[in-house]
Amino acid sequence: MDTKKIIVATGNANKVIEIREILKDMDVTLSSLKDEGLQDVDIEENGKTFEENAIIKAKAICEMTGEICMADDSGLVVDALGGEPGIYSARYLGRDTSYDYKNNYIIKQLEGKEGAERSARFVCACACALPNGKVLTAEGVIEGQIGFEQKGENGFGYDPIFFLPEKGKTTAEISPEEKNEISHRGRAFTKMRELLKDELQG
Repeated sequence: MDTKKIIVATGNANKVIEIREILKDMDVTLSSLKDEGLQDVDIEENGKTFEENAIIKAKAICEMTGEICMADDSGLVVDALGGEPGIYSARYLGRDTSYDYKNNYIIKQLEGKEGAERSARFVCACACALPNGKVLTAEGVIEGQIGFEQKGENGFGYDPIFFLPEKGKTTAEISPEEKNEISHRGRAFTKMRELLKDELQG
């Protein structure tokens, strides 16, 4: 099988590193939007769900480049906040607001809540658009709680406040390898890897 090029529709270098690790046993090369000179492309993510937004991104870049394109839309869902930040996770409280501020804001909103009242989950919907018009989708979810303070240096985004009771740590405190095994993105892209293998081999 020839090495396939896959464009990952993200400007987030950390995300590309995570996905590259998950797909390392496949004969593919990953290219980011920056690698393709497309970092300034503005795609309107007007879907109502994580999956719809992932499909919008993947199809737009696939149509633009004629290459296989993979995109994900992921975010933090906090039950006590009515599901916020949800699909607005990246632009919650303003697109340019730091995650340090966002994380502290969420912790403050949950003051006085304990245990199950702090329930939250990370959701990742992954879509892969192929030049033949076919779109593959997969979803991964990891359940946890909002921590009482930010902890850990390994993650990014909301990782420092996403506490895993069974590990006694946040997702920013576990190793990248461990995170890929259990994270929402790890789960979604592991499922996608199998779908893609079948598709490319078929």
